[in-house]
Order: sequence, then structure tokens, then C-alpha cells
Amino acid sequence: MNRGLKILSVASSIVMLLVLIGGALVTKTGSGMGCGRSWPLCHGQFLPSEINGELLIELSHRLVSGLSVILVTWLAIWSWKKIGHVRETKFLAFLSVFFLIVQALLGAGAVIWGQDPVIMALHFGVSLVSVASVFLLTLLIFEVDKKFDAESLIVDKNLRSQIYAISIYCYIVVYTGALVRHKKAHLACLDFPFCDNSAIFSLPSNEFEWVQMGHRFAALLFFTWIIILSARIIKHYRSKRVLFWSAVSAIVLIILQPLSGAFIIYTRVNLYVTLAHATFITVLFCVLSYLVLLSSRSKKNEINNNKKIA
Repeated sequence: MNRGLKILSVASSIVMLLVLIGGALVTKTGSGMGCGRSWPLCHGQFLPSEINGELLIELSHRLVSGLSVILVTWLAIWSWKKIGHVRETKFLAFLSVFFLIVQALLGAGAVIWGQDPVIMALHFGVSLVSVASVFLLTLLIFEVDKKFDAESLIVDKNLRSQIYAISIYCYIVVYTGALVRHKKAHLACLDFPFCDNSAIFSLPSNEFEWVQMGHRFAALLFFTWIIILSARIIKHYRSKRVLFWSAVSAIVLIILQPLSGAFIIYTRVNLYVTLAHATFITVLFCVLSYLVLLSSRSKKNEINNNKKIA
């Protein structure tokens, strides 16, 4: 495989992750209006003369986002030409560019017109899909599947359905978390795991508490589901390294996720903890996306194996 394409894919993946984390940083620090209502320029200038912290964060995010557009578009075109024969390549190339454009338009719309937090929460979810698409393209370029002998991997129908369902649910949980951030409901509940540990059975009393506790409940279901599904994979597919290590990775990440969520409360929304929380769920979504890709190939692998036996 072309060495330059590999370098480009890694660089694109890193930059896309930085874009996603940068977006979370902009929201967390309230720097969305750091460049005023001007886009793509900052206060109508390419480089304003007066620079403060909020402007620097917003401008840096825009510059990294601009770089991501160049790298990802370049990656999509090059991978389309180089490994377009691989079934998922063209689809992933399209997704990575399409959702990157949607992400940029949402960001621009928020700056120029302002948007409701319910809509802006989609911004993180759209970024997540774009990151996952680039990540999967990178795996295809590095031919990771061949190293794990994934071409012969057969996943039973029930497990495939579970993987598809939990990936969709992960996206829902991500949305509820982004809504907490955009609604500024981080500290609506100052205890963990309940909103008020001294009154466990009390219901949330306002909109912000409902948003916070709704996210925690959705995250609890997600945590339980990931642990059960991963344990099943480890038990029944131990010999399949690609599934085994994906399940192990999912368990580690899903444990780190609520821990970092709890520390967000205990540290009163520490910046680094908040960014780590966003990073863990991003990597977990990428792992689940890879499992979706493997599951989508399973039926084809089963047919090919039957032909070989016959």
C-alpha cells in the first residue's frame, strides 16, 4: 500500500479528532462568539489585531477545521482511486466528506444566526460520524482486516443485530451528552450517580435536571448493554482476535466513560476531564463502527466459506 496514503490517513484521523475535541473546547469555554457573527473570517478579518482567549480558541478551531476539509477531501479522492475496489471504500469516502461539510455548515450557522441547543447538539454527533468514517478508511488503507484474518470472520445473526442496535443507541447517548453541554446543564445535579444522593427517589425538579438525569439514565443502559455484549463476544469469539480485542477495548472505554462523567461533577466541570469524556466516547464509537463494518461482511464471508467447502 502507498506509504503516502497511509501517512495522509493517519494525519486525517488525528486532525479529525482534534476538530471534534476543539468543538467541545469551544462549547465548554463559551468561545463560540470569539470571532463575533463573522464567518469564515474573524470579526471580518483574516487575523484580527486584538486577540483574546476566546478569539484564539474559536479561530484555532476554525483553522484546524479548514485543514481537516483539505486533508479529508484529499484522502477521500486518493483512497477512492487506490482502494476503490474494496467494498466499503467509496461509501466511507463519501460519508467522511459529506458529514464534514454538514458539520462545517452547522458551525457556521451557529455563528451567523445562532441556533437552539437542541439543534447544536447534533453538531457533535455529525462530527462523530465523520471521525468514524475517516478512522475506518484508515483501517482499510492499513489492511488491518488481513492481519486479523477478518476475511473469514462469521458473526451470528443475533450478534450482528445487537451490534447494529447498540451502535445506533450509542449515537443517541452521545446526543444526550451533547445536549447537556449545549444546555449548560453540567452542574444541574451536584451529586453522582443520583441528582441528589440524599433523596434518591425524588424526580428532577427543572428542565436542566431532566436533561442531566436523562443523559445519566441513557448512559447507564448503554454501560450495561456494552458490558453484557462484550462479555458475550469474549466468551464465544475468543479465537477471533479482531472481535476479542474490540470487545476488550469496548469494556475499557465504557468503564472510563462513567468515571470521567463522575469526575466532571466532582471537579465542577474541569476542562481536561470534560475533554477526556468526549474523547473516550469518540474512540468507543469508532470501535463500534468497526464492529458494524465487520458484521456487514459476515454474510458474504459465510457464502464464500460455503463455496470453498462445496
